[in-house]
Amino acid sequence: MIFGYAPEFIVGLFILVAGTIAVAFPRPKNYLTRLINLEIPGFGLLLLMLSYNEALALFTFGAISVLSTFIYVRVIQKREAAA
Repeated sequence: MIFGYAPEFIVGLFILVAGTIAVAFPRPKNYLTRLINLEIPGFGLLLLMLSYNEALALFTFGAISVLSTFIYVRVIQKREAAA
């Protein structure tokens, strides 16, 4: 335990923050890169929730992955239709 927290909590928090920054400021600014980078914070959230409960981690990761991908694909479709 590091600072009173489980190791997966600390690693998950670091990956969550790093992944959020990667999504906000991608290197090649295209939609595919952002969609791929969107999975990084999801995996960090999985590790964060894993420190609490395995079932909670699985359900949260599934919900976040499905919803974020669905929303982002809809945004891409609307931007392509407008252009």
